[in-house]
Formats: sequence, C-alpha cells, structure tokens
Amino acid sequence: MSAVNSQGASSARPAFSALSREPTLSDKVVSSITESIVSGRLEPGQRMPSERELADQFGVSRTVVREAIRSLVALGLVVSQSGRGAQVATIGPDAVSRSMSLFLRGSSSVDYASVDEVRTTLETRIAALAAERATDEAVIELNAVLKEMESGKKGPDEIARLDGAFHLGLARATGNDLFVVLLSSIEDVLLEVRRNAFGAPGMVDYAIGAHRQILDRIEAHDADGARDAMHDHLGKSRSAWQNPAEEA
Repeated sequence: MSAVNSQGASSARPAFSALSREPTLSDKVVSSITESIVSGRLEPGQRMPSERELADQFGVSRTVVREAIRSLVALGLVVSQSGRGAQVATIGPDAVSRSMSLFLRGSSSVDYASVDEVRTTLETRIAALAAERATDEAVIELNAVLKEMESGKKGPDEIARLDGAFHLGLARATGNDLFVVLLSSIEDVLLEVRRNAFGAPGMVDYAIGAHRQILDRIEAHDADGARDAMHDHLGKSRSAWQNPAEEA
C-alpha cells in the first residue's frame, strides 16, 4: 500500500471519465433555426416569429426561446432591435471574416507563426490561380494599387494598407470568393505585422519590387512563376518578422 501511495495521486488513472454534455432545449432551438436559415426557409431580412409563437411551435418556454435568440444573435445569424423584434441577418463574407478576426484577437494559442503557415499555404496557391484566371480588369486594378505604392513617400500605415489591398486583389483575381473571405479573416493580424515591417529601412522598396515580380508573372499567365515569386516574397517577409535587425 505504501508503495502505491508514494507514487502520488497524479500517476494513477482517473477514477472517472468526463461526462458528455447533452444538448439543452435552447441548443436544440438554436440548431433548428440555424438549419432553417442555412437552407433558405428563413431568408435574410425576414422577421422572426414572436417569442410566443416560437415557444408554441417548439413546445418550450419563452425563457428557452429568449436564450436561443441571444445565442443566434451572438452567432451573427439573427439581429435583434428594441421594439422591432428579431430578424434573420444577412450572412456575407464580411460576417465570416469578422468572426475569424475576433477569434484570432481573443485566442492565446494562435501566434503569428501559425497565421504565417496558413497565409503561405493560401497565398502561394492564390498567386498561381490568379495567374491562370486573372482578367484584364483584375490586372488593371492590381497595377493601380502597385502604382499608388510607388507614387511617393508614404508612412508605414498607408503602405501596410496598400500592401494588404494588393494581396486581397490577388485573391479576388482567382474568381473564388472563399479565398477573399479566408485572407480577409487574418488581415487584422497581418496589418499589424506589415506596419512593423515597413518601419524598417528598405522594406518598402523591397515590397514594391517583390509585388512587381509577382504581378509580371500574373500578367504573363505564368502560374508556376507567380507561385514561386509569392513563395520567395513570403519567405522574405517571414525573415523580416523573425529577424528585423538583419533584414533592415
């Protein structure tokens, strides 16, 4: 017995396993309304039934309905205004991006290195697809952003904004809105990194040159070249973040 005790409680297997949480009535109401919104049975802008009506339809109390509506509002699926009741929200790319941005800002487990891994995966693919699919109009827009970066002395904040606009322009040039949503969702994190990076000597000129190389490959519809140019650019950006003194 003493030998067992000497090992301490931490080495023993737990006596109990975690209990699974059963969905509450409120959870079930949220799930049902969410499915109706996603399926289109409830359309954006449509007024939700009153609390009393929902309570009768689901066979639950108005307190359960009230809790469910609060959860739906927090999820961005429903908007609630005093005196006007609740209505179905318009769910667009901006709402998705805002949710991800809030997650990143509130998460202590996601650092820039994690964001950079995702960014590199996305943007190298984006560059290749943009080279394959970019229309003349998309190329004109990208050139306009780049020329604005080249047009004169701008502070780190403005250059950071234009840098982000160029990368989002590439995402739009793919014709795949999901790339725009995903890249926009990490834009707040990247904006702060860009501001810091562009405060270092020579980084603005470097970024302009790197973007020009990427755009040249896109204009030539050279998918492999665009992907490689983006990969090199992001590698340099990563080095600037990790070793700012050396890059400066």
